[in-house]
Amino acid sequence: MLTLTVGFILTGTIGVGLTTPAAAQSFTYNPRPPKPTPAPPRNDGQMLVQATEVDYDYNNQRVSAVGNVQMFYNGTSVEADKVIYDQRTKRLHAEGNIRFTDAQGKITYANIMDLSDDYRDGFVDSLRVDTEDQTRMAATRADRSSGNYTVFENGVYTACAPCKDDPKKPPLWQVKGARIIHNQTEKMLYFENAQLEFFGVPMAYMPYFSTPDPTVKRKSGFLMPGISEASTYGYAVEVPYYFALAPDYDLTVNPRFTTRQGVLLQGEFRQRLLDGSYSIRAYGIDQLDPGAFAGQPGDRQLRGGVDTRGQFAINDKWVWGWEGVLLSDYFFFQDYRLAQYKDPFAAFLSLPTEAISQLYLTGVGNRSFFDARTIYYLSFSGNQSQVPVIHPVIDYNNVVNSPIFGGEFSYKVNFTSLTRDQAVFDPITTLANTAGLCTTASADPLARMPSQCLLRGFPGTYTRLTAEAQWRKSYTDPFGQIWTPFAILRADAIDASVSNQPGVSNFLPVGDTTALRAMPTIGLEYRYPFINVQPWGTTTLEPIAQVIIRPNETYAGKLPNEDAQSLVFDTSNLFAVDKFSGYDRVEGGGRANVGVQATTQFDRGGAVKVLFGQSYQLFGLNSFAVADATNTGLDSGLQQAASDYVGSVSYSPNRTYTFSIRSRMDEATWNINRFEAEGRANFDRWSVSLLYGNYAAQPELGYLTRREGILTTAAVKVASNWVVSGSARWDLEANKINQYVIGAGYVDDCFVLAANYVTSYTYSAGTTPPVLSHAFMLQLGLRTIANTTTTSSSGTGLQ
Repeated sequence: MLTLTVGFILTGTIGVGLTTPAAAQSFTYNPRPPKPTPAPPRNDGQMLVQATEVDYDYNNQRVSAVGNVQMFYNGTSVEADKVIYDQRTKRLHAEGNIRFTDAQGKITYANIMDLSDDYRDGFVDSLRVDTEDQTRMAATRADRSSGNYTVFENGVYTACAPCKDDPKKPPLWQVKGARIIHNQTEKMLYFENAQLEFFGVPMAYMPYFSTPDPTVKRKSGFLMPGISEASTYGYAVEVPYYFALAPDYDLTVNPRFTTRQGVLLQGEFRQRLLDGSYSIRAYGIDQLDPGAFAGQPGDRQLRGGVDTRGQFAINDKWVWGWEGVLLSDYFFFQDYRLAQYKDPFAAFLSLPTEAISQLYLTGVGNRSFFDARTIYYLSFSGNQSQVPVIHPVIDYNNVVNSPIFGGEFSYKVNFTSLTRDQAVFDPITTLANTAGLCTTASADPLARMPSQCLLRGFPGTYTRLTAEAQWRKSYTDPFGQIWTPFAILRADAIDASVSNQPGVSNFLPVGDTTALRAMPTIGLEYRYPFINVQPWGTTTLEPIAQVIIRPNETYAGKLPNEDAQSLVFDTSNLFAVDKFSGYDRVEGGGRANVGVQATTQFDRGGAVKVLFGQSYQLFGLNSFAVADATNTGLDSGLQQAASDYVGSVSYSPNRTYTFSIRSRMDEATWNINRFEAEGRANFDRWSVSLLYGNYAAQPELGYLTRREGILTTAAVKVASNWVVSGSARWDLEANKINQYVIGAGYVDDCFVLAANYVTSYTYSAGTTPPVLSHAFMLQLGLRTIANTTTTSSSGTGLQ
């Protein structure tokens, strides 16, 4: 082996690849293991040549290296059977099993390479290129000229890895081109007479297309078009164009050409600054056939909207931002499935009912949190006057780092102010529902009575300031008993101005109301864990008792309730000092919460946790038995002096299976008032989940009959890259599957093909039959090349 150091310079590289379009991908390819970061190249201006034999022709000024030749320079290397360098012509000629690796990790294989020493001119025969992002390209010949243009003859490009068993087998997909031109100045690749092949079979022909080269992360140009269909606007094609205006901002123009309504113009401007980013999206259309939306808000010629959002960091703890939506009519997003209203196959997620416009400020400390925001909800149902304007809502909580009187001290503050123009009533009886008693425009106040309706939202202005301080400390005595005394002081200042609209006075005092409400609380929690250790595992049995002493809730049921309308009593809040979900109601009176908790941890893995208990009103007014405008607390299981029993069981034998049961039983009869059973299993090839729910009637809340149903989901990996999934929701009381989704997809490291079909039923009041709605979505993705989505929908439920 001879080693020769030569003092000439090689610059530039040959190779090519494709980058991902600027548009965000809606699917995920199977990940590939990351490649190690290459070491920084040496930059000493010297070239190291190693070979079996090195000859120097002084007369012709030619250096020849033969046999296992290796050349290294500034992080690049050339390996070949033979390398000849002509110092007079400054040409580098390599033959046989050539492997060229640049400083970025891109590898070029070839049989013959003849280039100038600066790589500005020359040719390469029978080359193959493997780029750092694991794309591959091959050609019969590549010619380079002017240090800028490289022309690949009979080129082939793919982002798929070669078959391990048969590397010569065609990849899943590849693009062939009669010529592929790489312009390094423009950093673009141009394909001529190209065809797309799957498994070596031609599927599509493209006379010409272009794409950025691998060094480009953002590049102006057309993105992959999208196809959709709806009965109101017909068939549609979207052709987005991306403008890379500057390194810190860009613009995407995305016109949608529809067969029935004309052109829907869409555009999005985005900018990233040093401390944050923002975006602005605008939409507009001059509808050709407004009659397609007859009887709906879209029955107008000009429609459009603006959607914007942004967030900026003040420092490492504080951020501020905004969201904003402005529409010509509230149904514009639904009709064209835009922005926040464009998820056609989220089968069990309710589509949004409002668009949110808000301005916020948020701060996070080590043990503190602050959030302030003002919110305007744009109703998608047209009931704008019934939606409140929040101006603002502020939350702050903090846990003091140093102990006070040996215990932990924390405090929190909430300020809420809102305005609503029109009252919101919900029917709770069959008569009120069928006769429209709670929605009638009658001026008769008796048309809306608490026996028939709930007042979900009052008309007027409401302002409340709440401050709460809490202290608690845990002691463990010599017997192992845990004693936790706690003290809480809460105060509320409330100002309400209730408009005297028909029926509102049946629920709340109209006019101006000012109230001060204080709730001092002292309590003691007791736990006595018993531990039993066996060869198979450890069991902990822990009786728990909690005694809370406090006065009655003042103004119980006489003040507006905006944020405490939801109450589900179960083991998760059995030992909560205040079981109301928000600040507008506060639990009062003396109460005891008792229960027993058992936990078993198996030595071979797995655990069982059981909790059972009950709550008792010891003295004073039971807040859950007092009806307010929304009847919160009634039919909750807490309205009696002795509450319903609540219990839960969770079992996880291993990481594969999880089972859980949650139940609430009547205190007197042990009848099931609420029951949920859930099971999940996750294996390498499949996963399944099933949730069964059974809920007793709650007539005070408008649920007149028992509700029972099953929600199930499953996904099966039928092959290494094939997945089939499905979900269904079965209403057992109505004996109908009211929603389901079926999907199948192929996913690997370079290709995605997925299809989803969704069906749901929309039920109306009275005897109107349910309306069938369905949507179909097809996704196709070629890594680094294209990604497209096609949707089709009909019915009134899912657009």
